[in-house]
Amino acid sequence: MRYNWNWSVLFADPYFGWILSGLGWTILVSLVAWIIGLALGSVIGVMRTLPSPVARAVGATYVEVFRNVPLLVQIFLFYFVLPEVLPREMGRWLKRDLPHPELTMAIISLGLYTACRVAEQVRAGIQSAGKGLANAGLATGLTTAQLYRLILLPLAYRLTVPALTNEFLNVFKNSSLALTIGVLELTARTRAVADYTYQSIEAFTAASLIYATISFLVSFLMRRAETMAQLPGTLAARER
Repeated sequence: MRYNWNWSVLFADPYFGWILSGLGWTILVSLVAWIIGLALGSVIGVMRTLPSPVARAVGATYVEVFRNVPLLVQIFLFYFVLPEVLPREMGRWLKRDLPHPELTMAIISLGLYTACRVAEQVRAGIQSAGKGLANAGLATGLTTAQLYRLILLPLAYRLTVPALTNEFLNVFKNSSLALTIGVLELTARTRAVADYTYQSIEAFTAASLIYATISFLVSFLMRRAETMAQLPGTLAARER
């Protein structure tokens, strides 16, 4: 096969603008989905460690449901099926009147899926703190809410920085699935550039480099954050 390389097409108008626009949508989807996943995942993770069996059961059910259904299926369910099973007016609002319905559903799907994974990281972090620390906090007169807010959650976040970094990178990469319902994120825009210019190798190489560069940058920043968050006396701190 004879292939004519043409890297300059990536910087030509309008293709350069398409790639930048796709990158912007990718970052938006990733950041908002991550905020949803971190906030909801923290709540679910705490629920899985509470003394209440009802709270633990609700948290466990959420994790098992969202963890065992593929993300792509969840995106299709939220975008195509949910509007059909809701009352007619609500379904019509989701399909027609909701601003950017495909973007909104992609963010919600990715955020809810990420929450179940973050919940397990938070749960593991809280349990790593040990019952002794929790009992000591309660013995000093802290309420359960104060115990989690002041001691257990901050400690859990510090212990799980590497795992949470991986989850954010997963969100960033999984955002490419949003193209299946029409979100013009980076992968979708790259495919469009390849289709219009027939320079598919250049287009997808550029997209790969962009994904890799951002992932390396996030990993670098989170390693710095991990170093700052290390607790004296832990295994991670002793390895330095």
